[in-house]
Amino acid sequence: MIRRLLPILGITFIDIVGFSMLIPILPYFVTHFGVSPLIVGLLASAFSLCQLISGPIWGNMSDRLGRKTVLIISQIGATIGWAMLAFAPNIWIVFLARIIEGASGGNIGITQAYAADVVRSEERARAFGLIGAMFGAGMVFGPAGCGFLFAHYGFKAPFLAAAALQLLTLLLTIFLLPESREHLEAETAGVDFKEIAKNFAKPHLRPLLLQKLALSLSLYGWFMVIALYLKGQLHFTLVETTVYYSVFAVLGVIINVFVVGALSKRLGDRGMSTLGLVGLVAAFGIVPFVHATPMLIVAMALFSFGMALANTGVTAMISNASTDREQGTVLSVASSLDSVAGIVAPPVSTGMLAQFGSAFAGVESTVFAAVALLLGTVAGKRERAASDAQNAANADA
Repeated sequence: MIRRLLPILGITFIDIVGFSMLIPILPYFVTHFGVSPLIVGLLASAFSLCQLISGPIWGNMSDRLGRKTVLIISQIGATIGWAMLAFAPNIWIVFLARIIEGASGGNIGITQAYAADVVRSEERARAFGLIGAMFGAGMVFGPAGCGFLFAHYGFKAPFLAAAALQLLTLLLTIFLLPESREHLEAETAGVDFKEIAKNFAKPHLRPLLLQKLALSLSLYGWFMVIALYLKGQLHFTLVETTVYYSVFAVLGVIINVFVVGALSKRLGDRGMSTLGLVGLVAAFGIVPFVHATPMLIVAMALFSFGMALANTGVTAMISNASTDREQGTVLSVASSLDSVAGIVAPPVSTGMLAQFGSAFAGVESTVFAAVALLLGTVAGKRERAASDAQNAANADA
């Protein structure tokens, strides 16, 4: 399995090294134009709105035209967007750069669909875990590189380095990545903006997509406020924040490589995701009480553990509930729920921080993690009841 995934894993790693350079620096970069923390959230919303519109379209096109073609389009957009950030003279050009990158597609759903194409259904949780590990491994080096480049050369250098790495992934995709779709669905109708609603209308997908939405609202509320939280709560500098991201990423790699596959086999994807959500609720619950490094380490460990298990488990369940022909569309719809969360959640969490202080930065994430846990618990009980009824029917037969 790993051999089949190696090309996409390698490209994902380099891609995320560049992408993760932006995560810790963007809040600092945006506020250096003299705007409030709320604008950081609105910037994330603009990016996510464009991904929401474009995601299902690109996912459906990847089913018809191939994953490789759509990945190339996404990488071209990211290269242009990140290069624009390096030379942005004002906040409006920053917004334009993020809109271009968002509209070009975003490749998370396509990457997951590629992995689903080349492995068996029972291997998908492990495959998604390996993709998560590549994300984590990339984030070890990206924030560290960002901190070094910023300390020596200022804001422009990390953005140019990210654009250069994205250009490298574009070339690797063109020349080294094989197409994963043996039979492209040229006859499939183009997707429209009703695609998300159509998938929510499917009874076997609706509970999973609702849980995915709640989980995404929890995670995206936290992603865009972390740097501001560390600055306000613990008085971290940008360089110290990049160190935090790198350590967090190391934990994510370890969990995705050594824990996710084993827990998926032992607990099943449902049980694994529920355990992860318990970890997330605990992590966000202690956010107001973090005043020193030891408590930060505890919160970081719980968050790494919870995110890896919950996100991988829910994604694997969505993938396994879809036919092979639908993988690109359905996983891109699921990815578009990340975009919905990216529109709604960051202004709430950054607004809470701006209005009430850093201790309140995790309130929104705590609420939605608890909602995701409740939805997963209810769905798990229904699944067990249906399984018991089926077993009883088989026994009677």
